[in-house]
Amino acid sequence: MRSRLVLHAVDSHTEGMPTRVVTGGIGTVPGATMNERRLWFREHRDDIKQLLMNEPRGHSAMSGAILQPPTRPDCDWGVIYIEVSGYLPMCGHGTIGVATVLVETGMVEVVEPVTTIRLDTPAGLVVAEVAVEGGAAKAVTLKNVPSFSVALDRKIALPDGRTVTYDLAYGGNFYAILPLEEFGLPFDRARKDDILKAGLSLMEAINAEAEPVHPEDPSIRGCHHVHLIAPGATARHSRHAMAIHPGWFDRSPCGTGTSARMAQLHARGELPLHTEFVNESFIGTRFTGRLLGTTEVAGRPAVLPSFTGRAWITGTAQYLLDPDDPFPAGFVL
Repeated sequence: MRSRLVLHAVDSHTEGMPTRVVTGGIGTVPGATMNERRLWFREHRDDIKQLLMNEPRGHSAMSGAILQPPTRPDCDWGVIYIEVSGYLPMCGHGTIGVATVLVETGMVEVVEPVTTIRLDTPAGLVVAEVAVEGGAAKAVTLKNVPSFSVALDRKIALPDGRTVTYDLAYGGNFYAILPLEEFGLPFDRARKDDILKAGLSLMEAINAEAEPVHPEDPSIRGCHHVHLIAPGATARHSRHAMAIHPGWFDRSPCGTGTSARMAQLHARGELPLHTEFVNESFIGTRFTGRLLGTTEVAGRPAVLPSFTGRAWITGTAQYLLDPDDPFPAGFVL
């Protein structure tokens, strides 16, 4: 058996969405902050991301996380998020997967009934509170980065000439949020191709006309997620389909999307603090969120979101790259 590299990983899924947690084989990535490490890895080791996320080792909706020593003294672990679409500043479902893996592999000191893990992410500090029973992670509650509404009732013309109205919010990534009815489409998985096409068309138009940029970190930019709200959704229980660049749906309820949605609802006066909010994915899985308080981001009103979900470990693996492998960076079909 020959290999140019050996990557150790624990695979999991969070409410249906995969997270391949890389636990060894990479070493410490250069950078004074986790965001600097994210950008360095994107520039210098994208081959590893492609190897793990693309076929034949991954698939078109693959997601992962690379564990790192933290760059700040108040954290237990650092995380670089990877997926087929690139490098996210923060990933909610991925962080739930990371916390579950850290507990169930013993990579953190496990305390029952709650193990608290402080994670250094490119978007900032994220605190994971893991409910532990008999050594097993039963649920993970994340205290996410400050989230905020960017715009309400913004109109934009799409390439097909249609004009739609959407809200824009940040929850660790930027999200366009609007009712699926704006596109005249039913909330039906049989129409998933049409729903995905609609989401991608809005994404393209937003980035061409008014690309969002984080007010404190210009490296966090662009709208790569469109939150398409199902008919009948409310400010207490919402269903949605999440279209993601370059062309897939989030299987989980989306943690940073849940944070952005709560920020949007709060900006509209529809979701008070300390009020339970259930967010349901396209496949019916759920996160339960709540807003813990308010703050500011670069002078902009913001909220402090948290949400709870579950993850399950699905396997462990050592991923290899044979010197003669014709697909050293995988492929996309």
